[in-house]
Amino acid sequence: MRFAFIEAEKARYSVRTLCRLLGVTRSGFYAWCKRDESPRAIANRRLGVEIRSAFEANRRAYGSPRIYHELRAAGGSAGRHRIARLMRQHGLQARRKRRFIATTDSRHDRRVARNLVRREFEVAQPNRVWAGDVTFIPTSDGWLYLAVLLDLCSRRVVGWAMSARNDESLVLDALRMALEQRCPAPGLVVHSDRGTTYAGGGYQAALSRAGARCSMSRRGNCWDNAVVESFFSSLKTETAIGQSFASRALARQLVFDYIECFYNRTRRHSTLDYLSPESYEQSLIS
Repeated sequence: MRFAFIEAEKARYSVRTLCRLLGVTRSGFYAWCKRDESPRAIANRRLGVEIRSAFEANRRAYGSPRIYHELRAAGGSAGRHRIARLMRQHGLQARRKRRFIATTDSRHDRRVARNLVRREFEVAQPNRVWAGDVTFIPTSDGWLYLAVLLDLCSRRVVGWAMSARNDESLVLDALRMALEQRCPAPGLVVHSDRGTTYAGGGYQAALSRAGARCSMSRRGNCWDNAVVESFFSSLKTETAIGQSFASRALARQLVFDYIECFYNRTRRHSTLDYLSPESYEQSLIS
């Protein structure tokens, strides 16, 4: 273990210094270097390359559980604990989640709907229950607001919109996209917080025309909409969105790429038995 550490760090520090710090001789280290690798060491080195490739291909967003499922899907047989150990040795760590500021303004006298979802986030079929919310992204041009709608069955983002203003038009645009792409049957439940944008007349009228039922979280209770909160956390953690962008245009491009190219089609979701939202919906059909 000590010789392996010296081999890994000798590009940064001298072998003499490392040997002295670790209490080994240079002659012992150089003799170790000349030995043939064991089959286990060769296998670990090759597996390490596969792990790093999967880690980079998935935007450095995967921890060991998702890397494990990614390699298994490619025909690998390495165990989860072995992968976790090699990831620690190689310093591969998924980005950690952070807390973000809420954007809800529920101080209004508009009519609010009762909570039809009641934290029952497991839904058997698509287009039965959607959940929506709004978050913000800092840019040098000012805030960029993002509204999304997720299908609670597959966790797929079925509708989204971005704007420099957090108003009713923003959530209406996300709703229109979802309705046009998914064509849900009447009876769909659409859940959100009780903010002014969702309680507005235009949004409520759009739900009624689609034959959808409105559901709203309790006041100040983010857990009632935990699935969308989790999506926003993943979005901001797994991209550079926690930082300020030079322009709203750059932020728009990154959000589009994350939702349409990565999250919906590729990213493995623990709730979906480590399938992507798109693959999970396909599995329900087959």
